[in-house]
Amino acid sequence: MTPLKFEILATDGAARRGRLTTAHGVVDTPVFMPVGTQATVKALTPEDLETAGAQVVLGNTYHLLVRPGPDVVRDLGGLHRFMGWRRTILTDSGGFQVFSLAKIRKLSDDGVEFRSPLDGATRFLSPESVVEIQRALGSDITMPLDECLAHPATRGATERSLALTLRWAERARAAHAARGDQALFGIVQGGTYEDLRAEAVERTVALGFDGYAIGGMAVGEPKPTVLELTARVAAALPADHPRYLMGVGKPEDLVESVARGVDMFDCVLPTRNARNGQAFTSTGTVTIKQAQWIRESGPLDAACDCYTCRTFSRAYLRHLFVTEELLAYRLLTLHNVRFYLGLMAAMRAAIAGGAFEAFRARFFTEYRVS
Repeated sequence: MTPLKFEILATDGAARRGRLTTAHGVVDTPVFMPVGTQATVKALTPEDLETAGAQVVLGNTYHLLVRPGPDVVRDLGGLHRFMGWRRTILTDSGGFQVFSLAKIRKLSDDGVEFRSPLDGATRFLSPESVVEIQRALGSDITMPLDECLAHPATRGATERSLALTLRWAERARAAHAARGDQALFGIVQGGTYEDLRAEAVERTVALGFDGYAIGGMAVGEPKPTVLELTARVAAALPADHPRYLMGVGKPEDLVESVARGVDMFDCVLPTRNARNGQAFTSTGTVTIKQAQWIRESGPLDAACDCYTCRTFSRAYLRHLFVTEELLAYRLLTLHNVRFYLGLMAAMRAAIAGGAFEAFRARFFTEYRVS
């Protein structure tokens, strides 16, 4: 059984309009994947997500390993049934979370040992165990264990890290080989060094993955560097495979990265920022707690068709947020997720119509980048 099918339906410059098909349905690309860290996109139901236009969500291997545990999820029918989500699920490797625990983990060629901040228990992740955990979860698209370096990193440190990631990728590919109904993406690392990124592309592609992710682009690098490297790496990856830029980003980052040939994105910004009172709108961001909205009868975004914008005023949303009512977080999250998914749909339509550059110019005319 082929775990996924990917086809390019249209191109406009480097921008691509594609279609990814998994066992749980069709995913139109370019696509944004809402982050469902602990088998839930915070504050939203699966029905909310479908109504907003989500076709794929992301789950976190590290958090689901810690609780409730992959065996629990497997025994309860897999992640789709566990969280009530009928469509495609991508799970990350958990590597980013582990490597953020620099003071409580030990890295070796075998894998990484870490102490869980939740209960203090010592755990170990290897390339093989990460594949097995995701197998138990039953996601459609899985990721191998990799090392993600913080920026800046010396060339020597980046070379060592890349070599480790490539060895782990080979082991993950071997462990995954017999699995017919899950896709495995390779991850291209290499820091900010163009030649190391080129080496990473060549050697990762040679292993033969179902798709390719660009890692290490959301850990503090200057924006011009990120865009330049993204363009170079995307252009070097196989044209007939999906390209996934991990952990990116702001609305303007999505537009610029689609322009450079990226197909898939994930980021916590629309959900996390909603809980902090920031909304993304067609003209830029809005901080809802500001006093200027205390009597504002208009919607959060007049151009948005979400339930929040069709039903409530900025004044009411501000009232909910400053009084710490739980509904504030739900309504702002509903809007932000819908805004992100609507932005991706608009880009898909523009690419299909051969009008992406006009869309891009209009976006940056109307959207106030903060």
